[in-house]
Amino acid sequence: MKALMRTSTATTAPGSPPAASWIRSLVVSHSSLSSPSSASPFSPSPLSRRRSIKSPWARRKRKKALSRRRWYSLFTLDGRFRDGGVKFLKKVRSRGIDPSIRAEVWPFLLGVYDLNSSEADRNAIRTKKRKEYQKLRRRCKHLLHQISGNTLLSIDEVNMEEGPTTSDPGSPFSQDLSRRHSFANEHPYPRRSEIIIVDPNLTDSESSDSDSSYETGPENLDASPEPGPDSHAFKFRRSLSVKRDDPALESTCSENFATWQRIIRLDAVRVHQEWVLYSPSQAAVSAELAAQRAESVGLKDYEHLEPCMMYHAARLVAILEAYAVYDPEIGYCQGMSDLLSPIAAVMEEDYQAFWCFAGFMKKARHNFRLDELGIKRQLNIVSRIIKRKDSQLYRHLEKLKAEDCFFVYRMVLVLFRRELTFDQTLCLWEVMWADQAAIRAGIGQSVWGRIRMQAPPTDDLLLYAIAACILQKRKQIVHNHSSMDEIMRECNSMAGQLDVWRLLDDAHNLVMNLHDKI
Repeated sequence: MKALMRTSTATTAPGSPPAASWIRSLVVSHSSLSSPSSASPFSPSPLSRRRSIKSPWARRKRKKALSRRRWYSLFTLDGRFRDGGVKFLKKVRSRGIDPSIRAEVWPFLLGVYDLNSSEADRNAIRTKKRKEYQKLRRRCKHLLHQISGNTLLSIDEVNMEEGPTTSDPGSPFSQDLSRRHSFANEHPYPRRSEIIIVDPNLTDSESSDSDSSYETGPENLDASPEPGPDSHAFKFRRSLSVKRDDPALESTCSENFATWQRIIRLDAVRVHQEWVLYSPSQAAVSAELAAQRAESVGLKDYEHLEPCMMYHAARLVAILEAYAVYDPEIGYCQGMSDLLSPIAAVMEEDYQAFWCFAGFMKKARHNFRLDELGIKRQLNIVSRIIKRKDSQLYRHLEKLKAEDCFFVYRMVLVLFRRELTFDQTLCLWEVMWADQAAIRAGIGQSVWGRIRMQAPPTDDLLLYAIAACILQKRKQIVHNHSSMDEIMRECNSMAGQLDVWRLLDDAHNLVMNLHDKI
């Protein structure tokens, strides 16, 4: 039986050999016992060397997260990274970040600050970004006033118990919602039908406008700010920058803002309160300040909420409305509040939380496209990883007509947010962001190979982690599950039961063995 191969992740005693040499030590010992007279050194094959490379997460318990003292030591006097950020990304990738410095570190990981920027550069960026965010908020207020003037739904008229409605049952919007809800009823777990709010004006045009600049190959999602002329990712982002100034898209934004506004408020007040333990200052906010923030964004009748939850909900509303205006092609879709909530808990200034979220969404936005190309591409990669790693499991999935791996849809959509605890989610995201930041900075496999031969950075670490998660459950799936619904229930039951560092360790081995084949 073909099982998931992993480096040993058990806690190692101080006197034991490093995890990187565990396999080699075992083979050498076996060789010396079986052939005492042999003096030739062990010369592993390239595949053996690849499999014995130390996982950056295999001995996580013997390492400390990036501390404040170590963080400050990485900078020169003028506030630049001493080596362009290579050591910084390596440490984040293998150790995580101390919670006390996350607010300082995340803007580097999410592209708000360039890795080569100085302190003076970052001061200027903060001033600029604050003004840009304030401009977006003014635009939101203008749209709210415009909506009221056109007798569309205002915030005071929103029925918080109702979902989105359409007046024309024959419209593309209504037809698409009907199709999606009927599909959801056949598959009882959160799917696109429950998560996206459809933009009727983009139903027929979005794919034709965007598909020419977006293809499903994994190399086309490179987040580098200076890609080559053949980079599809660059073309896609460039088309978006043009669209944001397009009068037709501006009209779409105005017409759909009422819907976005309503669903944002629905989701903001339902967000899980898990974040409270990780943000003491926001958890201790006064009832008066919370009420002021709620009133400033039009939230009313939420006196039943704790002050900290009302305050958090008001912040989510402000930031998500601004993002809907900033990226009107995506607007707002249910599920985005799950991604923003941890960021808002860490970043206490709204404008900083917004720009970190916008950086996060540069890649995650593909999960919320109406044509679902981004989701389909990612599910396809997960399927290919499983096929390469475990042919028996893949054949079983084929037998169940589940080889498209749609049972991990939720994991892909909200990036493991529902399956991991709050702290585990932040750990996984930070490692993932460090990989993406390394790619943006041009720190590729050759550079990574000079720092202890760890797995090269990949834009798709999340997908390798998802595949590792399924491979960890391969025995249950192969022997106990005879339908896709059963596999879905197995995936849903993983919530709160996963070890994020073991997951990353397994993902590391998959990256090392398969990244050049997928």
